[in-house]
Amino acid sequence: MVPNSPRVLVVDDELPLVELVASYLQREGFTVLTATDGLSALALARQEVPDLVILDLMLPGIDGLEVCRQLRQFSDAYVIMLTARADEVDRIVGLTVGADDYVTKPFSPRELMARVRALLRRPRSLMGAEESTTRMDRFGELDVDYGAHEVRHRGQLVTLTPNEFQLLATLASRPGQAFTREQLMQHVWGSDFFGDEHLVDVHLSNLRRKLEDEPAHPRYIETVRGIGYRFRRPKS
Repeated sequence: MVPNSPRVLVVDDELPLVELVASYLQREGFTVLTATDGLSALALARQEVPDLVILDLMLPGIDGLEVCRQLRQFSDAYVIMLTARADEVDRIVGLTVGADDYVTKPFSPRELMARVRALLRRPRSLMGAEESTTRMDRFGELDVDYGAHEVRHRGQLVTLTPNEFQLLATLASRPGQAFTREQLMQHVWGSDFFGDEHLVDVHLSNLRRKLEDEPAHPRYIETVRGIGYRFRRPKS
């Protein structure tokens, strides 16, 4: 165990897989925690406060989706879902409950390690370090506090995942500027991230549900056809 190293919780009921992933993580210098069922994983996450959770979709007792839902109530840890199901529905459903990425079994441990490193790397910001710790913007009824990583809508705190906040911060820092999905991936996930661009669509769909009165007719996050997305200042 390396002092102050990132803490990664591995949750899977296949013990050989848990041991394999744990060995790769330990070689990379991470502090590793393990669990083989959902309830134990949640208890461990509350006690040990991991920085990232590698979470299997199919678990005994409560499944990975429900674990992720409950985890999001008290933790900002990044979540990588593991799934043996290849259809897009399961992947997207996992992301809508707060997962940040997914890996389909069987997978390369080296690729998984690359995704872990990419998520734990500090997200890039469009602002300088000093500005990002002090800046706060108001857009009508929406307040974005970049330093505190907080968003309030009509005075009420909005609970966002780390990636949802970084996407909003990136867009809101340049109102009116159109960003491609690739640009958003680079700013939020980093240039060496292995995921595909539909992650951006899923997270922005989640953002709209949390921020917009009518997500189908967004007031803040606008789709720019053929390009990507931009943040629009609401009309007073």
